[in-house]
Order: sequence, then structure tokens, then C-alpha cells
Amino acid sequence: MSHSVQPGEQDYPLSPVPASARKSVWSMGLVLLGFTFFTATMWAGGSVGTAFLFEDMLLVLLVGNLLLGSYAAILGYIAARSGLNTALMSRFAFGRAGSKLSDFILGFTQIGWYAWGTATMAMLLVKMTGLSESWTLPLMVLFGFGFCISAFIGYRGLEWLSRLAVPAMIVLIAISLSIAASDGGGLAGLSAIVPSEPMGVAAAITLVFGTFVSGGTQATNWTRFARSGKTAVIATLAAFFVGNGLMTLVGAFGALVYQQSDIVDIMVAQGLATLGILMLFLNLWTTQDNTVYNFAVAGCNMFHTRRRKLVTVIGAAIGTLLAVLGMYEWLIPFLILLGTFIPPIGGVIMANYFVAHRADYGDPMSDALPAFNATGLAAYAIGSLAAYTSPWIAPLVGVLIAAAAYALIHVASDAVRDRRAQSLKAI
Repeated sequence: MSHSVQPGEQDYPLSPVPASARKSVWSMGLVLLGFTFFTATMWAGGSVGTAFLFEDMLLVLLVGNLLLGSYAAILGYIAARSGLNTALMSRFAFGRAGSKLSDFILGFTQIGWYAWGTATMAMLLVKMTGLSESWTLPLMVLFGFGFCISAFIGYRGLEWLSRLAVPAMIVLIAISLSIAASDGGGLAGLSAIVPSEPMGVAAAITLVFGTFVSGGTQATNWTRFARSGKTAVIATLAAFFVGNGLMTLVGAFGALVYQQSDIVDIMVAQGLATLGILMLFLNLWTTQDNTVYNFAVAGCNMFHTRRRKLVTVIGAAIGTLLAVLGMYEWLIPFLILLGTFIPPIGGVIMANYFVAHRADYGDPMSDALPAFNATGLAAYAIGSLAAYTSPWIAPLVGVLIAAAAYALIHVASDAVRDRRAQSLKAI
């Protein structure tokens, strides 16, 4: 099949991004920052904030976000070099049909978060403005389809929204953090606060790393637009180390000072209710459009269609339905569980790219690719089992074991093939 871009391509869901469509580090950095500015990340930070002394908390957040940023940056580098997203990389790692496993896991996780964000926006708006409860469902439908407008437009729409929203959010967060530091009695006051809900260091790092690892695995949907591998690494680290780190820090500060981890509740406590509503709206929209865009890209590979815009609307409809049916309430534990099974996908992709393909993919739509890549699927199963049973940092264990398993199986298979070839020659 053709490696080239097809007529009417909608953000290249099944093709490498051509050089003419590549973006600057500022463009990608803004889009990725908008993605990582996410309310749920603050709750993870809040849980860490109440579990450690101030200095220990900062160290846990630093390590957790550095691990997450490094993981996403390696995948970002591969995406920039190849021009491919995670769904297309999975075709090499798991096979043409096998890649549908990762499409399902990643796509479902993203649409689950979309349902959660849609429901959260509607319910908090009703609560904070004193509207009648009867407004909740209509607002879910409004936000469910409204949030997908920028994703429907594509990368350009995500970028324009982030240009407006990210600077505004940074200013609002800076105001809130400065008030919180003052209310907490400065550095001396914060250092004196005693942990109220102790948590192990490994569990805390797992929480910080795991809450947004699904997003990190699919950040390739934007880093594939990078002009170079270096550009992708810088933009990814800015978003996943600095941006995600800032979100966890805000949550941790809020939990320490106000016993609240969500930025909206913190701003209400600080007397900034109107700004809190604006912050919530921008915060959720810049993540919601990215999650439904991720769903669309995975869906295009699963159903082998280039009609990304149609799949985007279908994804928004599914997410809205999940929100209206109230399924978001039980989705969170399931989505966090999936956080254990997502990192091994990234580990297999890394090993497949650097070990099997020696940093040079071919055509992702080639019929020559096997339907199932047994090495990739076996390595994924081993990595997932290791992550699920690990008492240590589960997502990190999943990545490392899956990558190591892939490399070992691949090298062993090559050695067996070489011995067979030599035996046949001897005959």
C-alpha cells in the first residue's frame, strides 16, 4: 500500500506526518501543556500532599514527574523521527491485527476520561452557580459535544485553544499558589505541617506517574508533528515534567493549606470563585479536546478509516452517553487499573523501534507486516503481569520489563533463525 499522504487527509491518522506539516517547539509545547493541565492530576498531588512532610513531598513529585516526562519524551522522540502516532507504531510492535488491542485499551481509557471531564464540568457548574439540578443533564450534553469542537478541527484547533487558555491558566495558577503560600505561613509554615494520611514512597510515585501515563503514551499524536527529535523531547518534557509537575504541586499545596486538592475548591476557599469557574472550564476543555482527539486517532487505526472528524464526533457522543448514564462514577477505578496495563505498550514500542527496526520504520500500512507480532504480544503480557503484581512502582516496572522482554525474545529468535540457516547451508 502507498506510504504517501492520501487526498483529503484529516491530520494524517494513517500516514506519517509530512515535512510540510511539521510544527515548532512552541506550538507543540502549548498543545501538550493544555493537555497536561488536568483536574484529576491535582487530586493525585493532593493525596501526596497530605502524606509527606513538605520537603519529602517535593522530592516525590520531582521523581514521579521526571519518570513520567522521560517516558513520554522517549516515545515523543520516536514519533518525531518516524512521523507516526502510537496507533501506527503499534502496527509494528503488535502486528496489523494485534495493534487493535492497544487501540482498544488506549481509546477506551481516553473516552472514559472524556466522560469524567464532561460530567465534572456540568456538576460543578450547577453546584457553584446555584442552578437547579435539572440543568445537569442538558449541560452534560452541551459540554460533551462542545468540548470536541477544537478536536474536530484538528491540530490547528487544539493549538489555537491552547494559545489562549495556557497563558491564562498559568497566570491563574500563579495567583492561587502565591495566596496559598501566604495562607500557609510561608516556607516555615508549610514545613511545619505534619502528614495526616501517610503513604509509602513507591505508592506515591506510582500515583504521580500513573495518573497521566495514558496521556503520556499517546502524546505521540502531537509530537509526530515535531520538526526534529530534539524538538519533541523538549516540548514533551516541558509538558509532562513541568506542566504535570505544576498540576501535582498545586494539588499538594491545596491539600496542605486548605485540605482541598482541586483548583476550583482551592480558588473558592481563596475568595476567587469566578476565576475558579473560568479555570475549571479552560482546564477541562484543553484536556477534553485532546482526549477525544486521541480516541479518534486510535479509532482510525482500529476501523482502518481516514475520516478522523467523523470518529471524533462518534467519540464525543460515546463519552457524553457515558456521562449522562452516570457511568463516570465507576469508570475512575477501572481507568486507574488500566493505568497499570498501558505503560507496557510504551515499553514494547520502544524496544521494537530501537532493537527490531534499528530506529527506522518502514510503511505502517504495508501488507507485509504480520497480522500478529508474537514477540510484541508476549512481551506486553509479561510486562503487564509484572506491573500488576509489583509492590514497587508498577507503571515503571511495566515499561522496563516489557521492553527487556521484547529485546530478549527478539535477540533469542534471531539467534535461533541464524542457527537454522547455518544448518540448512551445511546440508
